[in-house]
Amino acid sequence: MLGSIQAYQSSFKMEHCQSNISQWTLHGFWPDGGAFCNSSWHFNSSEIEDLLPDMKTSWPDLFDPLSNDFWKYEWKKHGTCAAKAISLNSQHKYFSKALDLYHTLDLDSILKKFSITPSPQYYNFSYIEGVIENFYHVKPKIQCGHSTKNDSFQVLGQIELCFNSSFALMDCEKQVSTESDPDRGWDYPMNVDKGSGLSVCNHDVPVYYPPVE
Repeated sequence: MLGSIQAYQSSFKMEHCQSNISQWTLHGFWPDGGAFCNSSWHFNSSEIEDLLPDMKTSWPDLFDPLSNDFWKYEWKKHGTCAAKAISLNSQHKYFSKALDLYHTLDLDSILKKFSITPSPQYYNFSYIEGVIENFYHVKPKIQCGHSTKNDSFQVLGQIELCFNSSFALMDCEKQVSTESDPDRGWDYPMNVDKGSGLSVCNHDVPVYYPPVE
């Protein structure tokens, strides 16, 4: 397995966001296994200059839209590991492939097609999961935010789709992940305590897909 690509919806993190983005955006493109593989291979935005307009729209830093720190971090932690594959062995290849997969999947449009849109009404988790499984024919990994103050619902936060080494979609395993970054909150562990981040959604709890105000 090569790894996975994650999209998250900005309203989940609007408390700290500096931009008003209504579509699902890229979180990351992560290889399976390994992190921070080459600390000497520094991020250089000039190598992806032609991608920057798309990056700012599809892969924005929701905390600081004018900064490239998010991309720098993703390259340092995940890109340097993905670069072990010939097809991803440069910064341009890594970021352009992530964007290509993001646009090909077009998750935002698929959810809207099946009437999964921001709403004050709650969704059944099985419906959201079923739409994605039936359309892409693979099992996704869907993560939610949980509140310690109200256990009657969970907030839709992130959808992960997985690929093999040929970039063909495959089932995501729901094993516990060790990915975490408490300093910036970009990568979340799968077994976090409620209130501290994202975890695999509970099938039995209603899902809230909050509108962006």
